[in-house]
Amino acid sequence: MRAILTLLAALTLAACSIGTAADDNDRFPTSSSYPAGTMERFDFTAGVPEGWRISALRTPPRPDATWKVVIITGTPSWSEYWAPTLAGLPHTREMIVADRPGFRSSEPQDAVRDLAKQADALAPMLEARAGQRILLVGQSFGAPVATLMAARYPDRVDALVLVSAYFGDRGPTARRMIGAGQFVHGVLPRDLRNSVSELTAQTHQLPEVWSAFRSLSQPIVFIHGDADTFVPLAADQRIAAEYGHSLVTVPAGDHFLNACCVPALLDTFEQAIAEAEGRQAATPPQTANDPDPAGGPTLR
Repeated sequence: MRAILTLLAALTLAACSIGTAADDNDRFPTSSSYPAGTMERFDFTAGVPEGWRISALRTPPRPDATWKVVIITGTPSWSEYWAPTLAGLPHTREMIVADRPGFRSSEPQDAVRDLAKQADALAPMLEARAGQRILLVGQSFGAPVATLMAARYPDRVDALVLVSAYFGDRGPTARRMIGAGQFVHGVLPRDLRNSVSELTAQTHQLPEVWSAFRSLSQPIVFIHGDADTFVPLAADQRIAAEYGHSLVTVPAGDHFLNACCVPALLDTFEQAIAEAEGRQAATPPQTANDPDPAGGPTLR
């Protein structure tokens, strides 16, 4: 019994650092820390037959915003801990971040272990105004979900940033937490229980994720802190080098760059946007007499 209580205490302390315990702490300012009108909470219906109610934070509509930044969070998922990034966003950008299905204020109550299901459920976040482009951002466990979204909805995603991306490589902190979580899974609070469930279900789905990753044609930029003990920096360095993508290393940055290192994160968003805009500028415009390479009407 003492060992179980010790494990639960360790998990609870870890939860405080990643968004499942107290709503207020010094490290992660939440939406209430900012002036009214900086961001707003709303609900949308998941893009799957179950029609789950998904809770999200977003910037108010900005008519001049040419890019919309869509955040797919890690696990456990709590959109409130992206409040500093929302508040720091330039006025030429909009942003939305959701509590992923199975977490915090979003339905369902149980874990959604299927990554493709998560991708489809969150697809309504990719809706944009005419002429507005989408930067999709996947954080930690959200990186493979974002990868599937970019592959399944290529006409909606113009660039991709992967933050502290978790594709199965665990650092020492993640190994301890997941090991302890599996041992006491049945008595964990809902968010931690669902987190352990989806983490343990990820491995057998990674071949599909890698297939999707190799198919992507959008610009991709990785960003990772060199003090990350959840996911090794070397893991993202290896992936970025193998596939020829840019990687930004944040000195002293830990796993939660949305809290510790917002300026570096926002600069990386702009780097990916600039790469996408540069590609567009280098592509000759399509004329009415040119055939659509996809064999159908141009959607965007």
